[in-house]
Amino acid sequence: MKNSNKQHILVRYLIVIGMILLLATMIVYNMVNISVVHAQQWNDKADSILTRETKLEPERGKILSDNGSVLAANLNFYTARIDWKVERFKGKEFKENLDALCDSLEAFMPSKRTAAEWKKELTEQFEAKKSSVYPLFTGLTHSQFVRLKSFPFLELNRNYNGFYSDPYVKRVKPFGSMAARSIGNISEEVRHEGQHGRSGLEMALDSLLYGVPGVNRRIQLTNKIVDWESTPAVPGYDITTTINVQMQDIVENELYKICKETDAEWGTCVLMEVATGEIKAISNLERDGGDYYEGVNNAVLGYEPGSVMKPISMMVALEDGIVGDINTPIPTGSVWSEYEIYDPHGASALSPRQIIEMSSNIGMAKLIVKKYGSNPGGFRERLEQLGFFEPFNSGIGGEQEPIIAKLGNTKADKVALTRMAYGYTTLIPPLHTLAIYNAIANDGKYVRPHLVKKLSRPGSNVDSIVPVTYIRQQVCSPENAEKLRTMLHDVVWGSRGTARKWVQDENVEIAGKTGTAYTVRRDGTYSEQKRLAFCGFFPYKAPQYSCIVLMLGANRGAAASSGMVLRNVAAKMYARGLLGANDNLDDSSTPKREAKSKTAYEKVPTLYSTNNISRIDKVKSYIGSPNAKIFSSKPQGTSGVPDVHGMNIREAVYCLEKVGLNVRFKGAGRVVGQSLSAGSSFNRGALITLALSS
Repeated sequence: MKNSNKQHILVRYLIVIGMILLLATMIVYNMVNISVVHAQQWNDKADSILTRETKLEPERGKILSDNGSVLAANLNFYTARIDWKVERFKGKEFKENLDALCDSLEAFMPSKRTAAEWKKELTEQFEAKKSSVYPLFTGLTHSQFVRLKSFPFLELNRNYNGFYSDPYVKRVKPFGSMAARSIGNISEEVRHEGQHGRSGLEMALDSLLYGVPGVNRRIQLTNKIVDWESTPAVPGYDITTTINVQMQDIVENELYKICKETDAEWGTCVLMEVATGEIKAISNLERDGGDYYEGVNNAVLGYEPGSVMKPISMMVALEDGIVGDINTPIPTGSVWSEYEIYDPHGASALSPRQIIEMSSNIGMAKLIVKKYGSNPGGFRERLEQLGFFEPFNSGIGGEQEPIIAKLGNTKADKVALTRMAYGYTTLIPPLHTLAIYNAIANDGKYVRPHLVKKLSRPGSNVDSIVPVTYIRQQVCSPENAEKLRTMLHDVVWGSRGTARKWVQDENVEIAGKTGTAYTVRRDGTYSEQKRLAFCGFFPYKAPQYSCIVLMLGANRGAAASSGMVLRNVAAKMYARGLLGANDNLDDSSTPKREAKSKTAYEKVPTLYSTNNISRIDKVKSYIGSPNAKIFSSKPQGTSGVPDVHGMNIREAVYCLEKVGLNVRFKGAGRVVGQSLSAGSSFNRGALITLALSS
């Protein structure tokens, strides 16, 4: 019996020893296999892990206005969360501080929940632990997150309360929709592909804004492998644009107001500085439901321009010698049966000056046919010589070039030539039309429109400044530019000008041209819907700004819709002091005040008007005028027309525009009268005229 047990025990020992030997053999085999046979393979794998590189995203550059105001920038935001399942969560302290915490959360963001609602929500989450992580708030700024972290219970260490944040980067436009389409948008994906522009300046200048990615490498420390920045990322350039915030605000508001009044489908407006080509404001509004929002950038898309093309054709006629004396009449008529042109503005004979003033289709067509009738394709070639088709590279995303067909010498080509002369059978972006008008205002200097002013790195000096460049140093002679300016002045101020009833302003002398073009249906026929344009510049005698407005489907004519936008923009810029000293805008025919001697001034009583009586003591002491009088306005009511008596014009304009009135004024000095009595009811958009006197 004992021998039998002994044999069983020995067998078991042998089995165990055999298994141990087999396991040891396998271990030795694998050790040899890994460290000797396949050593290089495993060494390569280890190296690949330790030398693995990941892309380090650079900080995207900011987009700035002309004075450095931020139009678009990356900001850090935070999502605040509570992890209920942290190992050392202090449930007792949570319950003790719950009431105080909920009061703080209600005060932090009253619109989200009341204190009672917070208590119910947090209690349910804590007791049921439906989710290990509870999102408390999202979209918090850094200062908001710091404030939140100071609340009862949340101020504890994360290991005890589970409170933490997930940071993320978001592109922000502080001015909201202002110039939003021109600024553009970026892709939301950051982790894999980075932030890249999808439209507008963000897309056009993406290579500059994006920067240069850096490199992270994994390195072996004593007890772990970590990421180590081996090549730092280079931040993108900060791009200072030519956009002026004040002018942009005026342009957007005036375009919106007229689009709303005229029930337009969409509208676009571009304001440009004459001498430099800097685009100071650009707005593209599109109807969506009952309101208007920033839409497609129609300023750089091609459309049939209508009669705003006529001054460009007239420039060719002047430069080619077709027209010499702009006051010499040519036979025109109201019907040109050979080319099937019916002219609503026709007459038996019109001078070139009258052709532009009255917008005669036949007159303009006859001037161009006079030279190019035997070679219709020569008209396009002439425009090409002037640089009309050269890309601007303005910085606006989606910019298109003008499309004008290359014509042969058939009858159909000759008919097409006549249409081209007054703005049909062509596709011309409004920005290209504006650039030519700007050249007319600039004595023929064809400056390149641009939206970028300078580039700089964050925290460093300016890297480069974008200079003023010219498509052509002279697109026309200064003499011909002056003739064209005279013609465009007649359109607004002439006795038969197509814009005389709508675009004239008492304070800013505007010159420009109306244009109307019917839209084309899918079958190629013209519909009843119109595109309405006005392009011009101001002030007339010393042009500072050029502007083009294009609207689709407005229920008024070109002057009463697009022309009104331009006039209102000019008037607002004048009222806000954006056109320089008002004395420079006075017509030369206006008698100037004679200089007075010191004695004469001393005899004139000093007047001072203010709405703040506390200022009078400062006035008396600062300007040495103890006898100064105070003219203060009556207290403003909650409704009706404001009382602006005694205010200066800028204060009055601000006060009246704020409630929705359109303002005109006569004279200079303080307000002494207003056409709508104070406190009376009015319709938004109504006109009020102010009388000023010094």
